[in-house]
Amino acid sequence: MKHETIYSKEHLLYLKGVQKKNVVVNIARFAILALFLVLWELSAQFAWINPFITSSPSRIVKTIADLYTNGTLFYHVGTTLWETLAGFFIAVVLGYSTALLLWWSELFRRISEPYFVVLNALPKIALGPLIIIWCGTGSKAIVFMTVLIGLIVAILNMLNGFMSTDENKLLLLKSMGATKLQLLTKLVIPSSLPNLISMLKINVGMAWIGSIMGEYIVSKAGIGYLIVYGGQVFKLDLVMSAVFILCILAAAMYALVALLERLVIKNQK
Repeated sequence: MKHETIYSKEHLLYLKGVQKKNVVVNIARFAILALFLVLWELSAQFAWINPFITSSPSRIVKTIADLYTNGTLFYHVGTTLWETLAGFFIAVVLGYSTALLLWWSELFRRISEPYFVVLNALPKIALGPLIIIWCGTGSKAIVFMTVLIGLIVAILNMLNGFMSTDENKLLLLKSMGATKLQLLTKLVIPSSLPNLISMLKINVGMAWIGSIMGEYIVSKAGIGYLIVYGGQVFKLDLVMSAVFILCILAAAMYALVALLERLVIKNQK
């Protein structure tokens, strides 16, 4: 037998109002973007701005089409995408695991936490020459840079989530004879899911920063390479096209994390 949920008239009106507000927000977002692109294109066409310096939507589309025609578009996009995803997943897994170890051992946490804070504040670009020496001039160096940027962020975010577990609930489980492993699996990890989602969202940006930064330092392919090359030869249409592609990829990756968040929230209800 199916269970039907009966909503009051006021609640239905509230849900309808929320739905309308969401529609208005989405329409406004697309309208602002469309207006910006139209004004940008018109400004370039009527020479209100210098299209050589600022490019324009039509020139960006043409440049991307040229990259697709000569067969290099997916090569460069694929190179950066796999470097970013590899660095992202490695940083997330290592960061999560290290945060678990820090939560498990108070002595280890008290000894190592200041070092993590210092490493997080260190400009990773300063390690570029060392990374090239350690990892060479290939994709390994770029993935290493991506991991280096996202790892400390993942550790500190997840450790904060583990340490902010409700003390009263911990005391209750301890009074019932729960072991430390049971505390971890039954309370600490489930209660830190919001921090995990937050960490994933932050690390999406960190991963793209790391991969593009790595490609700035050493690369022969990828979106970062296109940006550097376009700037060196003053092909600013290529630079803007690479930035546009980067925005699309980063937004898509963030949308996947947001979808994961909705699924987690739905399963918790």
